[in-house]
Amino acid sequence: MLSLVWLEEALDDLEVIIDFIEVQNPAAAQRTGQAIRDTAAQFPQHPYMHRTGRVPGTREALVTPNYLIVYRVGIDSIEILAIRHTRQQYP
Repeated sequence: MLSLVWLEEALDDLEVIIDFIEVQNPAAAQRTGQAIRDTAAQFPQHPYMHRTGRVPGTREALVTPNYLIVYRVGIDSIEILAIRHTRQQYP
C-alpha cells in the first residue's frame, strides 16, 4: 500500500483553514479539519478515486463544497500538496 505524505505547505494550509474557521465556530473548525484528514486517509486505498487535477500530474479531492485537497500519486507514496478553498484562484 502507498504511504501518505503531507508536504509542509499542505500542513500549513490546513492549520490556516482551521484557525480561520475557529474564530467564528470552533466546532465547525474541528469538523472541517477532521473531514480533510479523513478524506486524505482514504487516498492510499483509492488513489485514483478523485478527479484529475488542473495541474498536470495531480489529482483533486473535493472534501466539502468549500475545500479541495490537491495531491500527487507517486510510485510508493501519495503526496498531499495543498488544501485550497474552492473560491481561491487555483492554479
